[in-house]
Amino acid sequence: MAGAGQPDDEPITAINVTPLVDVCLVLVIIFMAVAPMAVTLGIKVLESRASTAEGKASADENVRVKIALDGTVTVDGLKTDGLTFRRVLVDALARSKDGLVIVSADARNKVGLVVDVLDQSKQLGAKKLALMKAEGGR
Repeated sequence: MAGAGQPDDEPITAINVTPLVDVCLVLVIIFMAVAPMAVTLGIKVLESRASTAEGKASADENVRVKIALDGTVTVDGLKTDGLTFRRVLVDALARSKDGLVIVSADARNKVGLVVDVLDQSKQLGAKKLALMKAEGGR
């Protein structure tokens, strides 16, 4: 039984598109369900502008975190390690007027350390984050 109105010895030449449409609709539904979960979450970082300082707290009133090439982290000039970083950063954020953390790192710094500092800053209450290239960096 080759098809309706077709002798048994002739090949089937008509294509049944119903299974193809079914598979395509299932794929569309799967993509619609998965697409919102595929959005990557990140940390919002301020963009550097010339007029940023107008009417706001000066850079000295914000928290300055510097990451050296050897992995040393200083918060407002105070050298910290992995154990004291969070406590020193919380104290500095309490003194900060805008809650802005300015992280300066060299282009050759490890990305993981910079992201870790940004993430911990946000978790500890920083309202805004900014990235700066370290002086003398390439």
